[in-house]
Amino acid sequence: MGLRKEDERAGRKAGTGSSAVPAAVGTEGHTRAAIVQLLLEDGPITATAIGAKLGLAPAGVRRHLDALIDSGEARASRSAPWQQKGRGRPAKQYQLTAAGRGKLGHAYDDLAGAAIRQLGEIGGEQAITEFARKRARTIVAGIDAVGEHTPEQMEAKAEEIAEAFTDAGFAATTRKVGAGVQICQHHCPVAHVAEEFPQLCAAELEAFRELLGTHVQRLATIANGDCACTTHVPLLVLPIAKTSPSAAAQPATVRTNDSGRSAE
Repeated sequence: MGLRKEDERAGRKAGTGSSAVPAAVGTEGHTRAAIVQLLLEDGPITATAIGAKLGLAPAGVRRHLDALIDSGEARASRSAPWQQKGRGRPAKQYQLTAAGRGKLGHAYDDLAGAAIRQLGEIGGEQAITEFARKRARTIVAGIDAVGEHTPEQMEAKAEEIAEAFTDAGFAATTRKVGAGVQICQHHCPVAHVAEEFPQLCAAELEAFRELLGTHVQRLATIANGDCACTTHVPLLVLPIAKTSPSAAAQPATVRTNDSGRSAE
């Protein structure tokens, strides 16, 4: 593993909430790229916050943001009242659009989609499901299941999972929310394919559950049009109970469609 990856992980563990951005932004292209990276990982975010993180003047930040909006790669919205600090009009918050995320690398989407469709024709839905499971398990290969269901170990395991997905191109972070932690995947290199094959999202969720040993809930997905894939992990939980043979013989209860797509 290179030094850059170590630095990025150190930044996330220190609570930055995003991958490290250049300490000194140089050319126009590097500045635009650094802003896009913040929109990807921290968006929605204000121009003032971007300037503070990158050491740039607000006017310069807004010039780049305006260019991104004109090209359809970003959009702006007013902050919610509860997000507003101080008096005056709510500050604008910026985030990438689907078109903006699409420019970050959806290589071989058409080829991948065609290959999975062919796989389905040959082996049916089960073949697609098994392919998706193998892909998800490959991403988290080397990560052991959580040993003890304590808040500290659950949070540490969620961070470990996020790091594995970041290495796979998902720009993943974690954040504490109440009595749980959320795994946020700010980019999805297979989002366009996952729109057609939700098995990819479902397999990720299944991998999370296997490693964390508890029920986790997918709150949003990029494939469903959200700005990030967000999965909630409760910290104060009991392990998943194994189904006894007698229970398995009972009539099936109604289950919600938990395919990994947004519950919203």
